[in-house]
Amino acid sequence: MGASRRSQEEGSRGDRSSAGDTRARGRRGIGSGEGASRPAGSREAGASDGARSSVRVPSVDLGATFADLRREIEAAFERVLASGRYIGGPEVEGFEREFAAFCGVPHAVAVASGTDALRFALIASGVGAGSEVITSPFSFIATTEAIGQVGGRPVFADIDPESLTLDPKQVEVAVTPRTRAIIPVHLYGQTADMEPILDLARRRGLSVIEDACQAHGAQYRGVGASATRSAGALGDAGCFSFYPTKNLGGCGEGGMVTTERADIAERIRRVRDHGQSEKYVHAEEGYNGRLDALQCAFLRVKLKCLRVWNERRRALAARYTRRLAEIGLAGGGRSGRDGAPLILPAEMPWGTHVYHLYSVRVPGASGGGSRRDRVRAALLERGVETGIHYPIPLHLQPCYVGMGLKPGSFPVTERAAREVLSLPLYPEMTEDQIDRVCEALRDALERG
Repeated sequence: MGASRRSQEEGSRGDRSSAGDTRARGRRGIGSGEGASRPAGSREAGASDGARSSVRVPSVDLGATFADLRREIEAAFERVLASGRYIGGPEVEGFEREFAAFCGVPHAVAVASGTDALRFALIASGVGAGSEVITSPFSFIATTEAIGQVGGRPVFADIDPESLTLDPKQVEVAVTPRTRAIIPVHLYGQTADMEPILDLARRRGLSVIEDACQAHGAQYRGVGASATRSAGALGDAGCFSFYPTKNLGGCGEGGMVTTERADIAERIRRVRDHGQSEKYVHAEEGYNGRLDALQCAFLRVKLKCLRVWNERRRALAARYTRRLAEIGLAGGGRSGRDGAPLILPAEMPWGTHVYHLYSVRVPGASGGGSRRDRVRAALLERGVETGIHYPIPLHLQPCYVGMGLKPGSFPVTERAAREVLSLPLYPEMTEDQIDRVCEALRDALERG
């Protein structure tokens, strides 16, 4: 597997990826079941312990995705370049239309990044100077950057200990007369519990802006509902990132706002284009926040595969869960109170998880430090790349010291930040790779 890969650090949403290994594989890795492995503990024929431990498993393999779609992507780029329409035009309009249909909403507005999506959605919802916006402290900083950049003030509410998404009871406690909006963060590919949040928003006259930057295709079903709805179709607006490592990732930065409200869509279209209501007529000051045609053409190719990729992610996540239980690393409970070495991701009954990340939790301390960090280092020695999403809660970031929040302010968030560890997961992974990661994890936990 060797090959040259380069690591990428996310600038807009904090993900870590490894790209490369562009060997042609056809489409064998997408839901085919090919490469099913032997039970954990078995070895490939002729492979020594040293050989197996040196086989690298990247956290993400963007090159494999490109190899599968190379012809379609190259044709899309050639189409755009030949057209001469690089800003706006049919590729942008086509992608907006197709992504709106994917989410089940009438409007989708393409913007330059997930951060722009959040910022513009807040502006269109009337959030401004002095407004308070309640959100999760367990997210990437773009969630709160956007609030501050429109003049608002982030207010944190702690998270649910199983889903790690906003706890609706804590949100209700945080509401004040200055509260203007709530931003629930759909984390790791799973929606927040939206029904109680939406009910609170209706009662208090608040806007709900979904941070769906990790939840492309995730579904939500409220209590007693007969059908699911997609992330991005639940609140007043949904905000997506197309950073390359997302379930739907671009060839660079990109974002989208989805909404059922024509007024929000119209305002965002204006704000993303320097506030223009028509050419050279500026109804307000705006931003240069457009998504270009090349990115949209690239994303249109990948959008056609997204449902299949999400199902593949779910299948691989299920294999992780099954194998980790089989080798004794996870108990029957999800809370970690059963003494098992790991807490596995909880798929909540309210929806369908699309596993942008498969993040386990490693409880406990070791040698005065986080046991998670020791386990992560041991995995890297075995060639398994992992991520931490996120190691420092937002309320403890240096830029928010003025809020006066200290360790202990949000204990559920702080425990999660000490424990979470994102294992490799991407549609082109094989079942054998999943099993290798599980074996390496078992060895790392025995050492740690």
